[in-house]
Amino acid sequence: MTGLGAEIAHRPRFTLTVGPVLPYWTRATLLDFYQELADSPAGAVVLGEQVCARRREMRIDDWLSLAAELRQAGKEVALATQVLVESEADLRAIRRIAEQRECVVEASDTSAVGVFAAAGLPFVLGPHINIYSAAALREHVRCGAMRWVAPAELPLASLPLINPPVNDAAAAAPPIATEVLAFGRLPLAYSARCFTARHHRLRKDSCEFRCAGDADSLLLSTTDGVPFLALNGIQTLSAARQCLIDEGAALRDAGVTRLRLSPTAHRFGEVIELFDQAMNHDADAAGARAAIEAMAWPGGLANGYATGRSGMDWSH
Repeated sequence: MTGLGAEIAHRPRFTLTVGPVLPYWTRATLLDFYQELADSPAGAVVLGEQVCARRREMRIDDWLSLAAELRQAGKEVALATQVLVESEADLRAIRRIAEQRECVVEASDTSAVGVFAAAGLPFVLGPHINIYSAAALREHVRCGAMRWVAPAELPLASLPLINPPVNDAAAAAPPIATEVLAFGRLPLAYSARCFTARHHRLRKDSCEFRCAGDADSLLLSTTDGVPFLALNGIQTLSAARQCLIDEGAALRDAGVTRLRLSPTAHRFGEVIELFDQAMNHDADAAGARAAIEAMAWPGGLANGYATGRSGMDWSH
């Protein structure tokens, strides 16, 4: 095999990682979702409740049981911690995750980094930990980080400056795997206040779990009617979903080997298939991009941050 065919054959495949479900789905919905996911081309899955400690449809033992089923289906499974840690109960949940050895663990904030480092447990650096320099990344590697999910607002061009690709002979230290959010709403902020409860004129402690009515989060628009943000309990997300399905070359140049796809309530299986075909089987990337655009996602699509422009931009 010569020429382009040989290049494609030897091109490393991207691992498609399904990120944690961010909205509040019922237990039955979650189990159905992951049952369908077991037969998908996704190679890895991140489980766990990242957003709100009041959401208790699934306990840690339930997540571990689900993880065992997904591993039997050939998936690599990680268990993520909560992003905003506010109480001793939240810390106990992190310690409980650190005690298990069935799953890789993903640290969603620095308190989890401390717990995992103290336990001598290798971990994934989640996208909510602010890593913006090579020195910061090396410090976390010394603590036990084995993989890095880049913050969503970083341009792809910045990634090799922080984590030099393996073929960079001048790299100061061996790189760890780099993963980026390739599809999904951008996680922008967390707050101790529950904005979904406030929207419904309820207190956080008596929220009636109204967020369960927003399977893909609550879309907010400007006074001009332009979708702007999405609310998911204490989490604020972008209205637009980041989509990097036609950025394969730029992702490889940046040393990215793993693509995170954030679950949606509808048509997610199609998204996984399109990414797998475009990224790993040399299908027409422009056609895949058009197919995702045609799904008419509420809030639209964006690729501005990844390409070094305003975050809400969507252009080729």
